Amino acid sequence: MFLVAYLRVRRVGWQHIPSDRPYLLVFNHPNWVDPFLLAAFWPSDRALFIFGPREEDMRSGWRNRLISWGHMAVPFKPSRTDLIDTTRRATAVLKGGHILAIAGEGRLSDREGEVVPLQEGAAFIALRARVPIVPLAIIGSRWLRLGKQVTMRVGEPIAVGGRADRESVARLTAQLEATLNELLAGAPQDGPPGPLGRWVTDVFNERPWLEPADQEDASG
Repeated sequence: MFLVAYLRVRRVGWQHIPSDRPYLLVFNHPNWVDPFLLAAFWPSDRALFIFGPREEDMRSGWRNRLISWGHMAVPFKPSRTDLIDTTRRATAVLKGGHILAIAGEGRLSDREGEVVPLQEGAAFIALRARVPIVPLAIIGSRWLRLGKQVTMRVGEPIAVGGRADRESVARLTAQLEATLNELLAGAPQDGPPGPLGRWVTDVFNERPWLEPADQEDASG
């Protein structure tokens, strides 16, 4: 696989991964490669599904076609017109004994080692499915170059309980965001690579909320 040859992946905290039950894997999302890193390196004999991407039509774009080809996606519409069906699909994966991975920020991160404030979807799904959350910090994927080390750091599972009401969802979201920030503490701030590395980094990335000058600032 291209990623295996292009990057050096370091795995930390692998002993925290549950081996006897399904769980929701929540990760930060610096780059388009992150879900593919999970698919390539996640150590499990159970099926791993990715929540997303936010697309009306998964047949458009090479990234979406690649994700669809792998039969890993649990897509949802950015218009949020299918929230009930999306929640059912997500919880069905977990209740079926599988793993569901979700980028808790809901979009790409802007900087290495900094979590965009989490959306509440991950906490809501975990509470509805009554499964623990496994936090994962992906460090080093904001900018990609040949031989770049990317660290996948797993934290201790977060137990969930109670109803999926507004208060419980908000509390669990805050706990998860704090945990991810702790796992990302001390992340190195690398600058942009050369032309090839920039192309690999941004070939599928979309950050329309950043102006060109902000794109450079987001390098750290």
